[in-house]
Amino acid sequence: MNKLRRPWAAWALLCLAAGWNPHEGWAVTNAPSLRERFAGRFLVGVALDGRLPDAYSTAEQELIARQFDALTPANCMKMMHVQRAEGRFDFELADAFMAFAARNKQKVCGHCLVWAKDERTPAWIFRDGDQPVTREKLLERMRAHIEAVAGRYRGRVISWDVVNEPLDDGKEYLRPSQWVALTGEEFMVQAFEHAHRVDPDAILVLNDYNIEQPAKRSKLLRLLKTLLDRKAPIHAVGIQGHFELDAIPWQDLEDTVVAIRNLGLQVMITELDIDVVLRSKWWADNGKHRAELAQYNPFAKGCPPEVLQRQAEQYRRLFELFCRYDKTITRVAFWDLHDGRSWLNDFPWRRANHPLLFDREARPKPAFEAVVRPDP
Repeated sequence: MNKLRRPWAAWALLCLAAGWNPHEGWAVTNAPSLRERFAGRFLVGVALDGRLPDAYSTAEQELIARQFDALTPANCMKMMHVQRAEGRFDFELADAFMAFAARNKQKVCGHCLVWAKDERTPAWIFRDGDQPVTREKLLERMRAHIEAVAGRYRGRVISWDVVNEPLDDGKEYLRPSQWVALTGEEFMVQAFEHAHRVDPDAILVLNDYNIEQPAKRSKLLRLLKTLLDRKAPIHAVGIQGHFELDAIPWQDLEDTVVAIRNLGLQVMITELDIDVVLRSKWWADNGKHRAELAQYNPFAKGCPPEVLQRQAEQYRRLFELFCRYDKTITRVAFWDLHDGRSWLNDFPWRRANHPLLFDREARPKPAFEAVVRPDP
């Protein structure tokens, strides 16, 4: 799995010397480093949210600096945050994010220039006074936004999620939106063109979720071929990787990586976590379980050891897969730092979740140990 192989016994001695306690796990500041573990294979990243550094404790900041190569701004570079009204840009949080990464000598992966979802786009962009916006006006506003945001950080980010979540979950090809209704695929072609023109050295990414599932993967491949046929400067696909415990589609995930590779594109795992309070039932049977689930909080007092061990094994398998394709996969990023900060504590209902490598006190979990230890 890793080119830097050591016998397990020698590794264990090194771990003990570094601060690992077999009963308590790793001390946060002494834990082995993900960024060192996978150096030369792919970058290891994390998404952060809120004003930096103030939103994170000193211990959390030390964890961020030690463990990760690259940082993703979870929200502060999105259109709804930086341009709430036309032409009125607020870069305060984004600038603070960039400064934090620079101090830690970490790379930044921009997220996201265009979110292909009406409710995640400021309403003004689709209106012209009291009238719906025209196709030409919408594309012009998109161009101006990309020029302002990507231009401000030109040469300081390594990648941009140019278009986020354009594919439909149901029977449609593209997610129904005003972007699609007014322009079809054209807004995506132009978004990549503008981003490349403004920031020519950045890796440009199409980012979406559930694209490892066969039905949605077929839509992804259709879209990628269209973009490539149109000569859009797309370089990579972001597989978000919001998985559920015991339901990771291993073969479908591998098949998707191979399919993207066969188109000559990179793969990034952009938003990785493994949900242990499973969310799929929320949408099942036309939502009839939601009242019941809204009261369901099985791990409020902690995650059982047997669940943590299953999660650890599944994280280990994921990273083995990522390493098999390390010529194609160039980045693996977690969606937030530790369990206490995960979006899955609130989505799609409020409950105590445990989806990441670090627990709610930012201490390494069995999943972390499973990922960082070398091959036996």
